[in-house]
Amino acid sequence: MQKYFYLTILLLFMSSGIVSAQFFIGGKIEYKTMPSKILNEDREYSIFLPKGYDENTDKSYPILYLLHGGGASHKEWPEQGKLVQVASQLIDSKEATEMIIVCPEANKTFMNYFNSPEWRYQDYFFEEMIPYIESNYRVIGDKKHRAIAGLSMGGGGTVVYAYSHPELFNVAFEMSGYLYRQDISSFVGPSNPTLDKMQQLVEDNNCVKLIRNADAEKVAALKTVNWFIDCGDDDFTFVPNMEFVLALKEKQIPYELRVRNGGHIWEYWHSALYIALPYISDCFREVE
Repeated sequence: MQKYFYLTILLLFMSSGIVSAQFFIGGKIEYKTMPSKILNEDREYSIFLPKGYDENTDKSYPILYLLHGGGASHKEWPEQGKLVQVASQLIDSKEATEMIIVCPEANKTFMNYFNSPEWRYQDYFFEEMIPYIESNYRVIGDKKHRAIAGLSMGGGGTVVYAYSHPELFNVAFEMSGYLYRQDISSFVGPSNPTLDKMQQLVEDNNCVKLIRNADAEKVAALKTVNWFIDCGDDDFTFVPNMEFVLALKEKQIPYELRVRNGGHIWEYWHSALYIALPYISDCFREVE
């Protein structure tokens, strides 16, 4: 009888928020900053460290860079996507392998992952962030154990980054990717100079055109990446994502595709983590 009493009290604490899920499942999120000479400022990031990271000091881990959407922040995946809970649950159940997950902060005003003359974010990511993260945390640090994923604007960033540096990534998992310029006034309101600049940067990095225009050497390199496209059937990015899939198919670049019920909302992306982390883990395990 006593054990059922304690179980009841425990469940009441969990439902009331007095005790967080993180307490029970062990993984943790940390909010950090790092210096950037390229951007001339400190940059924020969130990092998920699996249970036992602090104790198992002789163990190194594969890594996933997980990109947020336009106008959001590095805290979106931990807070809206419930990253700690999902990752810890999947790792504890052996559906996902232990990994480090980093959520970079893209600029909240410029809302993009691409280079512009005054904001060389893509250079920062490859020349500063990856080296910083992988020298300050116990990361295995090779292509076989490195993945990139993201939603919406971060989905477009995922494609562009894996396209630009296929030698660095084993997996590119894009969710509801914003892949080229579309009418997004219903989401963000009337056009303005900042939005116009962001839209032009997206179009300059049109993901469908990148694949369609890839030469034989680039196609061969892209075939070394495991591509996964996940997009809801009610999402405004559905047509561009299907065009992206057709471009991959035309170039005979292997891919995985999931079309599920849903739109451009956090309910969809939260559920996408339950697909992404096991898939990425399987790709990591294939090389072990």
